[in-house]
Amino acid sequence: MAETKETAAPKNNAVQENKMGVMPVGKLLITMAGPMILSMLVQALYNVVDSIFVSHFSEDGLTALSLAFPVQSLMIAVATGTGVGINAMLSKSLGEKDQESVNAAAGNGVFLALCSYIVFLLFGIFGTRFFFETQNATAGVVDMGTSYLSICAIFSIGVYVQITFERLLQATGKTFFTMWTQLVGAIINIILDPILIFGYLGAPRLGVAGAAWATVIGQCAAAALAVIFNFKFNPEVSLTVKGMRPRLKVIKRIYAVGLPSILMVAIGSVMTYTMNQILLSFKNVGETAVSVFGAYFKLQSFIFMPIFGLNNGMIPIVAYNYGARKRSRITGTIKLSVISAVSMMFLGFLIFQFLSPQLLGLFDASPTMLELGVPALRTISIHFLLAGFCIISSSVFQALGNGTFSLIISVARQLVVLLPVAWLLSLTGKIGAVWWSFVIAEFVSLVLCALFLKITYDKKLKELPM
Repeated sequence: MAETKETAAPKNNAVQENKMGVMPVGKLLITMAGPMILSMLVQALYNVVDSIFVSHFSEDGLTALSLAFPVQSLMIAVATGTGVGINAMLSKSLGEKDQESVNAAAGNGVFLALCSYIVFLLFGIFGTRFFFETQNATAGVVDMGTSYLSICAIFSIGVYVQITFERLLQATGKTFFTMWTQLVGAIINIILDPILIFGYLGAPRLGVAGAAWATVIGQCAAAALAVIFNFKFNPEVSLTVKGMRPRLKVIKRIYAVGLPSILMVAIGSVMTYTMNQILLSFKNVGETAVSVFGAYFKLQSFIFMPIFGLNNGMIPIVAYNYGARKRSRITGTIKLSVISAVSMMFLGFLIFQFLSPQLLGLFDASPTMLELGVPALRTISIHFLLAGFCIISSSVFQALGNGTFSLIISVARQLVVLLPVAWLLSLTGKIGAVWWSFVIAEFVSLVLCALFLKITYDKKLKELPM
């Protein structure tokens, strides 16, 4: 995307007239977030399909995927967290009409993505078996989990390139293209899952490893498409090899917003890992409870992933208009996002309350899994009623450069409240009591979000012109 004389003028005009500063807020949010919500729903579908096919292969396989989830979540956290930092810096620079900073954010973002991949490549080669051996799982679960996670980590280049280049498109308002990258990746994954897991159409029967291969092939295809879309359809960002040379000042700005986001999801990985250990402490039903917990995370992605899609559309709008100093557009976007998120979460709550047996039935649930899982899903989903406001608030903090607030909320919710409460409730000897820790933790998160949102408004938005 090296800049030429022919493209220079359109680029400057595009920066001056970006739709994020002029389009009506309601229409803009639908335009930005709509494609992302759709693509996130497809992402959630293929996450669930992975586990559904594996559960029909073996329940131990589903347990292995559940135990691998914290590391997979961490990989994606590093990619998306860095992407949030790139997105915020790039969008704010667009709002300020600072083209040099736009290009610097893009180039250094790609450099950071490649560095992150190298870390997980090494983990995939040397660390996966040790990770599973630290958990109280059977030898079969350890073997399947090691095979699955090694493939996902070693070939995680796809997810890092895909997410980074999608963020460049999102930051300039081109979420339509990111919808297609995610759709293509998800569809490839869904098609390959049964073929590679069960050995259909002459393919080898790879079992759990087949699910991993389907995942990384889909990610690499989506990454290639995201790169093509950027070079062909994103003239507002000039990306060159020279621009990828690390600049400490730019990296600091990216991680000022992105690092709290990375740490938030990393904390989630710690929470999931530790919760698995709490559940495994229940004799006879521990591994089944881990499978229930894993199934819950896959199912709840249908509710949460659209909210994250809404976030991905909202963040560049808020960041752009903060750079352009337009308070009414910022507050209008936040209010509409909160209403939308709370509405989606309420629908999710109703689904989990009334369709829990059918949802677990997708995973070929045994009678024991149904006995544990139905009350678990119904109890945990109560926190959906509070989570919509909390998710949007945390993203607002990131968009306005207050990512530390989001980090504090995440630490308080998952480490200070959820895990200690879950452990204390586990001492009752009743596994059903453990699930109430999610509801208690979300209430604490709600209180903190409301407090920090007021502080942010008073310090950053109150004095801006309407």
